[in-house]
Amino acid sequence: MALAEEALRRQLGKYKFRDLTIEELKDVSKTYPNFTFSMNTYTFKDGSQKDLLNFSGTVPVKYGNSYNIPVRLWILDSHPFAPPICFLKPTANMGIAVGKHVDARGRIYLPYLQNWSHPKSTLTGLIKEMIAKFEEELPLYSLSSSDAARQSELLSYIAKITEGETDMKSRSKTGRNEGCFNKITVVGAGDLGIACVLAVAAKDVADKVVLLDLSEGAAKGGTMDLEIFAVPNVEISKDFSASADSKVVVLTVNSLGNAQTYLDVIQSNVDLFRGIIPAVSHYSQNAVLLVASHPVEVMTFVSWKLSSFPKSRVIGVGANLDSERFRYILTNLLKAEVLAKDAWVIGEQGEDKVPSWTSCNVAANQTEAMAARNSREKVANRAMEVLKGKGQRSWSVGLSVADLVDSILKDKRKVHSVSTLAKGCCNINSEVFLSLPCVLGTSGVIEMVRLEEDPLVQEKLQSSAGSIHDLQQQLKL
Repeated sequence: MALAEEALRRQLGKYKFRDLTIEELKDVSKTYPNFTFSMNTYTFKDGSQKDLLNFSGTVPVKYGNSYNIPVRLWILDSHPFAPPICFLKPTANMGIAVGKHVDARGRIYLPYLQNWSHPKSTLTGLIKEMIAKFEEELPLYSLSSSDAARQSELLSYIAKITEGETDMKSRSKTGRNEGCFNKITVVGAGDLGIACVLAVAAKDVADKVVLLDLSEGAAKGGTMDLEIFAVPNVEISKDFSASADSKVVVLTVNSLGNAQTYLDVIQSNVDLFRGIIPAVSHYSQNAVLLVASHPVEVMTFVSWKLSSFPKSRVIGVGANLDSERFRYILTNLLKAEVLAKDAWVIGEQGEDKVPSWTSCNVAANQTEAMAARNSREKVANRAMEVLKGKGQRSWSVGLSVADLVDSILKDKRKVHSVSTLAKGCCNINSEVFLSLPCVLGTSGVIEMVRLEEDPLVQEKLQSSAGSIHDLQQQLKL
């Protein structure tokens, strides 16, 4: 033991609190002698790497029968003042049961980790809570041989993440028609998902559309009707691998749980996305993620965080529909075609959205400029009042999604008001997504179009950013 401890001491040379860490590891070895320790390179979400101590083993869990759940814990170099990073370590015949304590990659989330505080929090205490929570909700299940074969590629990817070997900036080389044709995947077979499939098919913008039906049981309702009437180039599947090599992945799912508060509803959606985003991101690592789930600003932020995609390739449908309607109202109902040219609806979806312009009319002097601004504001207010009476039904959002998919797949470089990372715009310093006019192409957001400087608009955007950021801070990602 002395020799092993000396070797471990050398390996932990860069750890700030080496002696405290070694004492904790001794306690783990006494209580759980099956755990083994090693130093490996861990890759963080931002692509940075660090050599970290990790230990792997099984924890005993009683859930009717007795099970040994394989786990791996990574010890940060600031331990014991920072909690470890914890993963399940499933074998090829194990499936991950995504729940409130485990995501689709097998990462483990526990109250003990959230409330970690030295010296009260210890590794043995963490493992004890892990066992207790797993006995409430078993995190793994046994796969049939056919399921194991179908999911082996994803499980291999998960294993690489848990071993710290995966550079999230790398790209898969599946070689299956990549770059050869335009394929999109719509996740969620509810009314909105089916509306998106039909709108994309009607617009004829994709060579193939995959509808991922994640609902339990057999196909029913609209999904069954799609199968009955055989819409051309549409495939319905429950298998994430069917989405492989998609150019665009559209997220339409929303949790229908029994949440009591607005925060609970959003957290339920976050938990749902934890089981979806890593899988679709794995199978389509060069895709643009287009989020239509609610609330769109928060769920686009969640998709960006869970996917580790660059911000340009994670966008929300945002105010694209409102902007198109706004310009239509200005042109056709209010006969203000000149004003409609550079008009946009921006900001937060719902009551807090605001009209804005990307350029202003040229005026001969300050008095004329003020008069022109006042006239434009009156027309804009009238247009926004008309816009309030227009609800957003599934089919209308589906048409908006098809419009965005068309611009992306065909690299149109067209400007749309979509949810994008707003940090750095209008003195916003937090990581929030708001609708802003952006040029879209095959790589997602190519550039953000500069808005006219309007103090009232900027104040509104900053207020929305603040409330969204506060909400995000309360979520468990």
